[in-house]
Amino acid sequence: MTPVHYRGGRIFTASASGWAESMVVRGETIEYVGSTAEADRIEAQVVELDGAFVLPGFVDAHTHLVSMGEALEQVDLFSASSPEDLQHRLARAAADAPEAPRILGRSWLFDALGGQAPHRKLIDAVVPDRPVYLAANDVHSAWVNSAALRELGIDRDTPDPLDGRIGRDETGEPDGMLYETAALQLMRHFLDDQTSDADRDRALASAFAHYLADGVTTAVDMALTEADLATLERALEGGRLPIRVAGHWLIERTGNTRDDLRQVERAAELSARLSGPWLRVAGIKLMVDGVIDTCTAAMKKPFADGSHPGPLWPPEALAPVVAAADAAGLQVAMHAIGDEASDIALTALEHAIKVNGPRDRRHRLEHLETVTAENVKRLAELGAVASMQPVHADPAIQENWRAKLGDDRVRRGFPWPELTAAGAVLAFGSDAPTAPHPPLPNMYIATTRRSALNPDLEPNLPEYALPLAEALAHGTRDAAYACRWDGLTGQLAPGLAADFAVLDVDPFVEAPDALLRARVRQTFVAGKSV
Repeated sequence: MTPVHYRGGRIFTASASGWAESMVVRGETIEYVGSTAEADRIEAQVVELDGAFVLPGFVDAHTHLVSMGEALEQVDLFSASSPEDLQHRLARAAADAPEAPRILGRSWLFDALGGQAPHRKLIDAVVPDRPVYLAANDVHSAWVNSAALRELGIDRDTPDPLDGRIGRDETGEPDGMLYETAALQLMRHFLDDQTSDADRDRALASAFAHYLADGVTTAVDMALTEADLATLERALEGGRLPIRVAGHWLIERTGNTRDDLRQVERAAELSARLSGPWLRVAGIKLMVDGVIDTCTAAMKKPFADGSHPGPLWPPEALAPVVAAADAAGLQVAMHAIGDEASDIALTALEHAIKVNGPRDRRHRLEHLETVTAENVKRLAELGAVASMQPVHADPAIQENWRAKLGDDRVRRGFPWPELTAAGAVLAFGSDAPTAPHPPLPNMYIATTRRSALNPDLEPNLPEYALPLAEALAHGTRDAAYACRWDGLTGQLAPGLAADFAVLDVDPFVEAPDALLRARVRQTFVAGKSV
């Protein structure tokens, strides 16, 4: 097989070597990275990069593939600026799809309501005849109309689900808001039952196409269900997917430890069966708490409104599940947004290590939007990965987040340099569809702390900005390490897969805002331009 020599551009390797002039690819693998003078000695087909910028294919360390593809087809409410704007978009969507049995929307922000509380009647006023389901931007809550409540069988006598809440007005009637498991399980399970395999296949194909167009070659699906995994397996062609996918099996708390552990056993079975370089079940996912925007995160001190919820997984329920997964060799990923949630998660990891003994684990804490300085050190000492999403720190979506905390805790939001200074591995992802999936705007936020949506806004805690080279490494090399694929991808180095992207501008040469206008010329997966 004749190798291909890429030269005439700037190559960021994300490896110890840092930069290279040339890269030689033989088949699916990188053969050489270094000087053009040395590469020219290798008999190869030459491809001139014409000054383009090359970097490893991005590894989205935290995403939800099928949900992302589905969200791309839903009514986009992210930029809705008022209740009237939101109503107008819903009315237009209903008029454009008169035969649709229900209207699905996504990404609405509490800030768009101008202080008004979301209520089913606001939706009923424009779409009274069909169920409407609107996932909030963080996906941990949903806003529905009266028809959707009827379809879900929710009325004033419906009890709150375990770890969730059905919003109610002053009369006790459901107000249309569903929080945590009321949205993530009760509503989600119902909608999943209405979704066909063909719908899921189309959504996954859409997610793959968007990722490849944006230079993403690997993704970590952070809440796999039976339906999600079946969709991924149907997409395998010759044992391959368009991008590499590592998945974490979602464990839903049942209130019964034996039933919780059965889910861990299922994850272990799947991990033993699916361990290839294209599709692999890497571990489990646990939702230790909720989110700050709806005051469901587990915090050490109350929110500004006086509320002070506990975790979704109490320590006594969490510890045996984490220990069992650890004993089975699974990576444990724990959603931990609040400062108390990360405390609980780290204590569970310490228990698992004590029970099962030392070894290389690479367990992960997801999001870490607020974390104490003490727990930053604990996380690093445990060798846990800090899996975070710069796009969640965008100043354009921070107003409600800051208001809910309402005190000096906002000064510790998303403290990336503290984590790396303590010696922790920091992996970047998007958490799509809770946020836009493209990695380049994500990197802009990481390296400027400015808004990718409105760059004129003041930066969000600029002291936590990262150098561009570090940000890119967290979105490639370190994200690959976080899913145990550091021996396969994430860097441009000999022996690794030829997964890389070619950009039309060099963000190191131009100003950081070049990341907002840069375009991916080509994406290569296993040496093939896709």
